[in-house]
Amino acid sequence: MVKLNYMNLNLQFQKRVALLLFLSSASAVVSAQTTPLPPPPAPHVYPRITNAVGIVHPIVSFNSDGPHTNFDNSYTAGLAVGLNIWKSAKVGFSFEFVPFIHAENGTSKMSNFLFHPGVLFPVGKGLTIVGRAAFETSGRYGVTPVFNKIVKKNKHSNYYVAVPVPIRFGNNRPNSIGAAFQFGIGF
Repeated sequence: MVKLNYMNLNLQFQKRVALLLFLSSASAVVSAQTTPLPPPPAPHVYPRITNAVGIVHPIVSFNSDGPHTNFDNSYTAGLAVGLNIWKSAKVGFSFEFVPFIHAENGTSKMSNFLFHPGVLFPVGKGLTIVGRAAFETSGRYGVTPVFNKIVKKNKHSNYYVAVPVPIRFGNNRPNSIGAAFQFGIGF
């Protein structure tokens, strides 16, 4: 006849239940302390359309007559409005429209309108090189290489600075090359 020791069985059962409870509570604590990783940002879908608006300040232009600065006896500024169509993360097409206001001797007027289509080439770290054609209502035409840098990126917008280098021909005026400063917001 087998004699069972109920005390010993009861103690072994209690140890197993305690071990089971400990392991299950420990795993619950461990799983409760781990937070899931946020999902990766969704990749951009192409083609993608972005917009920009900014103020362009011509600084200086050079032609056969010598240098001409914007701040001598007058001031000219433009309001650049752009529409960018990105084909991929590496190339995009851009339309920019820029009316220029000229102020001199206490009066101001719209002096020129620039249609500025171009191709966008991002080169990394917020820097984009833009090759633009230029067609002005003043009768001038040419090209404008632009060096554009994003200086602050937000969730739905960014602030940028740019250095346009306008090269112009036509309208019985000397050929010219200049430099400007532009800043604005893209969204």
